[in-house]
Amino acid sequence: MLNSFAAGGQSELRMTNDHDVILIGSGIMSATLGVVLKSLNPALRVQLYEAAESLAPESSHGWNNAGTGHAGFCELTYTPHRKPDGTVDVSKAFEMFARFERSRQFWAHAVSEGMANDPTEFICQVPHISFVHGSAEVEFLRARYESLRQHPAFSGMAFSTDRATIAQWAPLLIEGRDPGQLVAATKVDGGTDVNFGALSRRLLGWLGGQSRCSVAANHKVTRIRPTAEGWEVTVSDLATGISTRARSAFVFVGAGGGTLALLRNAGVSEAKGFAGFPIGGQWLVCDNPALIQRHSAKAYGHAVGSTPAMGGPHLDVRVLDRKRALLFGPFASLTTKFLHRRGSWMDLFRSIHADNLATFLRIGAQNLPLIRYLTQQATQTMADRVAALREFYPDARAADWKLVDAGIRVQLIKPSDAATGVLNFGTEIVTSSNRTLAALLGASPGASVSADIALRIVKSCFADLIASPAGRTRLEAMFPTWNQDLTNPSEFIRYREAIGPSIDRTLCLRG
Repeated sequence: MLNSFAAGGQSELRMTNDHDVILIGSGIMSATLGVVLKSLNPALRVQLYEAAESLAPESSHGWNNAGTGHAGFCELTYTPHRKPDGTVDVSKAFEMFARFERSRQFWAHAVSEGMANDPTEFICQVPHISFVHGSAEVEFLRARYESLRQHPAFSGMAFSTDRATIAQWAPLLIEGRDPGQLVAATKVDGGTDVNFGALSRRLLGWLGGQSRCSVAANHKVTRIRPTAEGWEVTVSDLATGISTRARSAFVFVGAGGGTLALLRNAGVSEAKGFAGFPIGGQWLVCDNPALIQRHSAKAYGHAVGSTPAMGGPHLDVRVLDRKRALLFGPFASLTTKFLHRRGSWMDLFRSIHADNLATFLRIGAQNLPLIRYLTQQATQTMADRVAALREFYPDARAADWKLVDAGIRVQLIKPSDAATGVLNFGTEIVTSSNRTLAALLGASPGASVSADIALRIVKSCFADLIASPAGRTRLEAMFPTWNQDLTNPSEFIRYREAIGPSIDRTLCLRG
């Protein structure tokens, strides 16, 4: 290791040996990409840096996301409207199913290879329910059901308008409800609840134990600069104050709310004009053990008004650290922080620059209903939140629930959004023109499709690793359907018959 000193001799600066890959951030995305790359080429030198003292403390942390395995079963935001002919466009739901299935394949591989030993620590089977009330909503859900069941992946979905049947599925949804109110629900038994924080830590534990790999918490990346061979990353050890410069052929930025600032710092032109808008989240969490035991599903409803950023309300059973929990939400909150635990109230203001100011202002002016919604959410009382809960669980009592913070999501605003006036809520991969740097921006459904995102980055930036027969064999071990289209019914049927049962068995899920 070579040592040098900054001007004036005030702070020590050290130079490390070269790396092949540097990962910034310890959430599910960096953890997944690191394991995939190391599995494709065991000789790779991989270094991960996390600014916090612990791993996966932000968006991947169990309490900071819904934990829903987003497979398109229950999330009405993927199928928001009926078309003029009365049908519902379910193509997005089919796409989400196929992408999530790749994650399940990778997780099963990780379990079988000892990278994440006990699957019950991070995934369990939980029915996914869509629930609506009112005549128009009932007819929408019926049309959605009819469209979804055309694909064999959704053939096990049940639909009912019968209160007794829905009460068997999820009694809290029916108890105390007006007898004259029309209701409907769909149910898929094969849904999942995922603890992405626990999974991230398992994967990183394996990665950090591999030859020529290291995982360093309490290390903050402060600067990224291009070099002739790749990138030079300056990292501060927050415990000692010592700064290190590390060179790497490839850098992945998976720092959540800190990603935009690092891309700007690196001078990545592909991110020019991008802006971010932070939205805080909160849950109502049940304190009544008897009540927790009575609800055993993830029940999603339609987003109300200008709430697409929050994905619609849902009453969820969660399994965190092997304990059941019952949550309702999420509720939005106003914030200017980009990170929940290590953020600053100045984050939003520091993110505004000459190249994104016009985009930021234009999109804000064209989305005033969203701003009003966030303001209304921020000024809610506990009584207001319980009233929202009673739309799902009419007999809810305020005494059984407490309010808990649910992390921060930074919604990506692209220059193209300003032209349309529409915010695109989702995730986006940003890649430098020379394919030596990639980053993930945006929010949901990033965690659920993290393995699919890693596969896309491999195809884009590491095509040489899968160019040979040996590389493709390693890739197929992790992603058996990496070059197949599971939205195609016939391809899905072949996959389900040949591979699907082994995936379920490995993850300890019922088929």
